[in-house]
Amino acid sequence: MRIERENAWCLLTEFTQSESLRKHALAVEACMRAYARKFSSDQELWGVVGLLHDFDYDRYPSLEDHPYKGNEILKERGYPEEIRRAIMSHAEYTGVTRDTSMEKALFACDELAGFITAVALIKPNKSLVEVDAKSVRKRMKDKAFARKVNRDDIVNGAASLGVDLNEHIEFCIEALKGIAKELGLEGGPHADISAQA
Repeated sequence: MRIERENAWCLLTEFTQSESLRKHALAVEACMRAYARKFSSDQELWGVVGLLHDFDYDRYPSLEDHPYKGNEILKERGYPEEIRRAIMSHAEYTGVTRDTSMEKALFACDELAGFITAVALIKPNKSLVEVDAKSVRKRMKDKAFARKVNRDDIVNGAASLGVDLNEHIEFCIEALKGIAKELGLEGGPHADISAQA
């Protein structure tokens, strides 16, 4: 089976009705593509893994079902083991180890992409331009903010990928800026580019 983004997007939209979950998939895809470029790897493959990592979550949100149901669906639809294994490995509780750079990158980008999005949404212009590593690190200390995001996964993800946490955060912010419009985080026409709170 040829890995094509269009097919992956169709699969995502078939199973995921939630706009926020679709945006999360796009955010993780953008980070994964950026890391694929950095590691001279297959951008399509890494991008599809990012796009599909939670495609079953809207329909099967329980720990018993996600990502197991998704894995079964991907297998039925002819997706290769490499993609299915990476997706299985992003959930700690599956027991699937993260051995490849792609698997480590997915884990490192998943929670962080969601957290960066949450930080951008509370900025005055709701813009990624207003977000930097310092503001993300500051919000990470606030346990009440985006409380569903596992801070340990963000820290451990960067460590297992072998990148400095601040660099990892900045890298993902830059990746997300490339799709800011699709994420609804491009800010208004008068967004203050110098605002780095």
